[in-house]
Amino acid sequence: MLADLLSRKQTHFVLWRPGALEPAPTLYIGNFQTGNLQSFENFREIPLNQSEQYLELWEIPAQECGLTSGQVYFYWFKVQNTNVYNSTPYILYCTDPIAWTVDRRVSAPDAAQTDGTTSDDPASVVLYQDGLLIACDPEGQTANWEGDAPVDRLPNNTQLVIYELPTRWTRIEAEGEKAIGTGTFRDVLSLLNTEEIAPDFPSIYALDKGHAHLVELGVNALELLPPADSDDNLKWGYGTANYFAADFNLGHPDSQAAPTASTDLVELIKACHQQGVRFFYDAVMAFSRNNPYNNINFSDFYIHYGNSDPEQGSREGFGGDLFKYNYYVEGYHPITGKRDRFVPAREYMKLHIAHWIDYYRVDGLRLDSVNNTGSYDFLQEFKDYARALWVERGGKGEDFLVVGEELSVPLALVQQNRLDGLWNERFKHILRQVILGKSAGDEPSFEWSVRKLIDCRLLGFSDGSQAVNYVTSHDVEGFGNQRLYNYLEDNGIVHKEKHIKLAFVCLLTAVGIPMIFAGEEFADKHDLSPDEVKDKQVDPVNYARLEDDWRKDIFDYVARLVHLRTSVKALAVNDTQFIHADFTEGKRVVVWQRGEGEEFVVVVANFSDYGTPNEAEYVIPNWPSKPAHKQWREVTQDRVVPDAQVGREPIFPWEAKVYTLI
Repeated sequence: MLADLLSRKQTHFVLWRPGALEPAPTLYIGNFQTGNLQSFENFREIPLNQSEQYLELWEIPAQECGLTSGQVYFYWFKVQNTNVYNSTPYILYCTDPIAWTVDRRVSAPDAAQTDGTTSDDPASVVLYQDGLLIACDPEGQTANWEGDAPVDRLPNNTQLVIYELPTRWTRIEAEGEKAIGTGTFRDVLSLLNTEEIAPDFPSIYALDKGHAHLVELGVNALELLPPADSDDNLKWGYGTANYFAADFNLGHPDSQAAPTASTDLVELIKACHQQGVRFFYDAVMAFSRNNPYNNINFSDFYIHYGNSDPEQGSREGFGGDLFKYNYYVEGYHPITGKRDRFVPAREYMKLHIAHWIDYYRVDGLRLDSVNNTGSYDFLQEFKDYARALWVERGGKGEDFLVVGEELSVPLALVQQNRLDGLWNERFKHILRQVILGKSAGDEPSFEWSVRKLIDCRLLGFSDGSQAVNYVTSHDVEGFGNQRLYNYLEDNGIVHKEKHIKLAFVCLLTAVGIPMIFAGEEFADKHDLSPDEVKDKQVDPVNYARLEDDWRKDIFDYVARLVHLRTSVKALAVNDTQFIHADFTEGKRVVVWQRGEGEEFVVVVANFSDYGTPNEAEYVIPNWPSKPAHKQWREVTQDRVVPDAQVGREPIFPWEAKVYTLI
């Protein structure tokens, strides 16, 4: 059932919980019929009506605003500023805090009062049609879900391989120099659809017509770094401003006059579904930057730093405003439409996720910096609400996934059912040691380092769906976190290809949900200097590097493993056995088996310089027997292995072999 406030918004302009009522809030609305986005001659102010039943709800029916059916309108709400960091109150125009679309080409003008000023807020955008207010782009385009794939055709959690994709990429300018550009929603679409060309990155092989990089790689979940609107252009976007709107910059290719963020994102998610790929929404809920409630009602929604606020604690806002998740009020409840006691910030976040699940049809959630919400019971409330909405959409509850990111990996969040899963930062740090032949710093031995790497249950997780494993994430600043290519370079590894392939064998055969940070599948490296990389939010993805032959070889290798991971049942279960370990004569060979019965995968991994002399046999005792009607296949080289040779093949330095049954 649609939340009450979102239902009202279909027919009314609605402002919920303004913090100052003198003067009374008004709607400032108009359009740019002359095409001049700096002229507000067609704008006017319309008083909002305060609800007799709920004094904190202000609204006016769209039908009473004198609007023309079929016309796109731009609007703001005029309020008195409530930001606690400004000692002098003033009047300004603010973006609708539940605006479906914003247009950053148009900034709010000065409010027409002696104490009026500008908020610099972008315009809210809406289409008026036959008495209804409809989500649209600034030139009137609306969402078209025709051809979308049913929810039940999407992969379940145990089959997932997630692709984490920043939307800040590198392109080559005419003079041959690298420049950072925005990988818009339409650029991302070119990774999924062979008929699409990336508008901001033309002529790059991986993005060109005829190629669909993500389909060729075989991943079945896309996690775009925050797609909600922010003013963090050319950064990762972790400073969300407008929670209900798709990001303006991601919907505005350089060659395009007007933005199409809303419909471009719909087309991208629809393309994901048509390819059997789930779309994960990356939500930033601990804090925001330049959200309209910063001015409309700061005290109800945000913590006042330095004012002994009990919700501050050790929470970090990273330059933004921390949401207040334990401040209760009474009044109009925006979801039920009834009078109740609730926390405004909690319900605002639940409203926004209701919009993303209903309007954008997202299929899973990644919650950023969950420790900085300061409220684990809110995380559970949010997770349960989102799952209920997914079920209403037709999905199975067990196939939805809400994952939290906190680099200390607080297992209590999954043990107490606050979240479904966590980013497993421990995996990254253990992996980066073992592919150098070293034990992880706090592990008693190399063997136990590998065991905990491959089976996350030994780290405290109880199921593979609770752990998202990765070689690298977007947090690339600082030694040990950089892209894998640079990590190996900084550790003196000259021949990196073997170590990179070994890392991906571990990632894609371990218990847990594997996640690939964009570019790692072809050994991308930092485009910026070490000093510049200290700012994790500016190092881009460079798809042009896929044209290097050795990088294309790594891509093909990883793709074979990804296709194995998404298709073989043995890797979708927790069953793991370590059947051989050899540390004699300088060897570091570990063999593990995933799955059981007639469905299993065996991995022979050599984490050392040792290789069998003259390609002699390396015998692995206790090799599992197979059914007579099946054959062994070695996946990394895509070859059938005769029964007489399996478990007796040579091993080579820093190499892994992956065997399955066909």
